[in-house]
Amino acid sequence: MAVLLSGCGGDTEAGGGDGGNGKAAAPSAKADRAQDPTRIPDVGDRFQKKIPAKSTQVVAVEGKDKDSADATLRLYTRQKQGGKWKQEHTWQAHNGKKGWSANHHEGDKRSPVGVFSLSDAGGVLADPGSKLPYAHTPAFTPPTYWPKKTRHDFDHVIAVDYNRVKGTTPLDPTRPQGKAKGGSIWLHMDHGDGTSGCVSISKSGMETLLRTLDPDRSPVVVMGDKRSLAG
Repeated sequence: MAVLLSGCGGDTEAGGGDGGNGKAAAPSAKADRAQDPTRIPDVGDRFQKKIPAKSTQVVAVEGKDKDSADATLRLYTRQKQGGKWKQEHTWQAHNGKKGWSANHHEGDKRSPVGVFSLSDAGGVLADPGSKLPYAHTPAFTPPTYWPKKTRHDFDHVIAVDYNRVKGTTPLDPTRPQGKAKGGSIWLHMDHGDGTSGCVSISKSGMETLLRTLDPDRSPVVVMGDKRSLAG
């Protein structure tokens, strides 16, 4: 059980001045992108391009800093491909206790930076009305030797499709890229501080995500520290 759960536990620029010629300077290209409603706010071209064109649901996790465990999670939706994104919800969140990594590996206590699909869910508690396939089993219960505050972390989880096989329970230990690349990266319930690599939010937040994220809308998570996401 410990092996299965080892992955978890525990300014936009604006034109200003007159350029010395009495005329207002034109807004920068970066500012134009930031104000484009067909883009996820604060996400730069690198990751924006990785969001599938068919996706109409995006979970955006913005970490405070590369080495911080504090983050904000926002849910965005759009009605059709190429349409305007609308922010539906926002929650305070936590990520890996040591921050973020563009090269996540087993045991580094950092959350992976990137764009990943969301396809499977589960938890100790019964399905609250999830649109994603939901595996209800006590096998999600954290080991007894973990801190008491983590006891309910996995009451509800959504697997982040990082180094895992889609279409299987989040508990599936298969690591297509090898064990060294880590795995078991989930969205799960919060215990008040950093995790071992997952992203955590409140119970009500998890329930909202489970009832909202729809496999027919190709949901993805865009996650990373603020600077990495904007780069």
